[in-house]
Amino acid sequence: MNSSPAAGSIATGSIAGSIATASHGAVISGVEHTRRAIAALQAEELQWFARAEALAAEETSRIPSSEGREREMPRRGMAAELAAVLRRSDRGMQERMRDAAVLVDGFPETLGALESGRIDVAHVRVIQDAGARITDPDARARFEQAALVVAERETPGRAKPIILMLAQRLDPVPLEERHTEAAAGRRVWVRDLDDGMAELAAVLPAPLAYAIKERLTAHAREIAAAARGARTGASDAGTEADASARPETGAAAAAPDAADADPLATDRRTTDQVRADVLTDLLLTGHASAPVSSGSIPATAAISAHVQITIPAATLTGEGIEPAELVGYGPIDPATARRLAATAEVWERLFASPTTGAVLQVDTYRPSVQMRRLLDARDEHCRFPGCRRPARQCDGDHTIDAARGGPTRVTNLANLCPGRHHPVKHKTAWSVVQKPDGILEWTSPTGRVYVDIPRRVLEFMANTAADQPAPF
Repeated sequence: MNSSPAAGSIATGSIAGSIATASHGAVISGVEHTRRAIAALQAEELQWFARAEALAAEETSRIPSSEGREREMPRRGMAAELAAVLRRSDRGMQERMRDAAVLVDGFPETLGALESGRIDVAHVRVIQDAGARITDPDARARFEQAALVVAERETPGRAKPIILMLAQRLDPVPLEERHTEAAAGRRVWVRDLDDGMAELAAVLPAPLAYAIKERLTAHAREIAAAARGARTGASDAGTEADASARPETGAAAAAPDAADADPLATDRRTTDQVRADVLTDLLLTGHASAPVSSGSIPATAAISAHVQITIPAATLTGEGIEPAELVGYGPIDPATARRLAATAEVWERLFASPTTGAVLQVDTYRPSVQMRRLLDARDEHCRFPGCRRPARQCDGDHTIDAARGGPTRVTNLANLCPGRHHPVKHKTAWSVVQKPDGILEWTSPTGRVYVDIPRRVLEFMANTAADQPAPF
């Protein structure tokens, strides 16, 4: 009776010992192998949930259709027992059963990719959510094939905007119609947290939500820059005072020092904290213009933050209905895109290769640094695998260092975020080679190769896959 726990303890200790002595390469391989095994088990669990849904449906089919409430009982009963076993909510378990059945029946290639460890469950959710509205089997199969081209190469966060655009191409319901329906559900709510805190959340049209965050970030940066200046000034004033120190009395003795006089000099808030404080100030002490508040003009007219929208030329002129894209989010309706374009100070034209989808050239009516603009349009974000920091917040890094003769050309430049991945490239054993069309080939310290493909090139590859006949 006591031998089993002992044996289990020995096995666990043996595994722990092996992990404790593993080399760098063994750690990476171990994590990769474990993640693939977890993905396979998650695929198996989804198939069990789908089977539970099928059994409940079979039992429901034997109940006369007139028995309305009784027909719900088989599914509720199955969900209740699964919930008891897994210590979960039975209502949530019903949803998991239903979602699993849709996945198994409607997205078999996605399930297969999860089972083989080529993607994980976060990718599965992105593909299933985006493709759920595509009801035509052939169109859904083409979408799934294209979406997997993206999901197998990108993180879920990077893949989502591309996959949403792929679904939009194959979805027969106009985006404006869906957006109008979705916008009717906009709302604000508060959720209680611990320690006297609460969470304020809102569901808004994506361009407005992104613009709000950008505006808060701009204010936060201004305040942080002012605080740094105030601290520097206070430090200088303190040094001068020490150099000429002498006893003082009366009003001079009571005067505050430079740091006390300027509260910014002692401001140690993080950017997130400042952003939250700016939000509070704007909502409680600021005010919107009357026309916007009354709804007589679109709320997008109040946007002054930096929001990047990509609009097909025909959509911009009103001759086409192809959706525009809010960079970092995905498709937005043409009417909103045209309103935003009408208020933009600068329009940039973007030329893409008809054969690869790669960004080839960007021009503007105002003088600009063309190379920088092209890089930002091509990369959109930091080019280290998985990073999503916007290109405008990144460094233009020479793939082959300028100090080693690397030319300052687009074919030798890529955006890397300054805080993490630019230093990683230069100060660790990671290395990178730039291929045609801006494709970066990263090599890790253990010799593994990770290919980072510009968003538009990857989307072109996926669209090409979507145009191929679905495999059956």
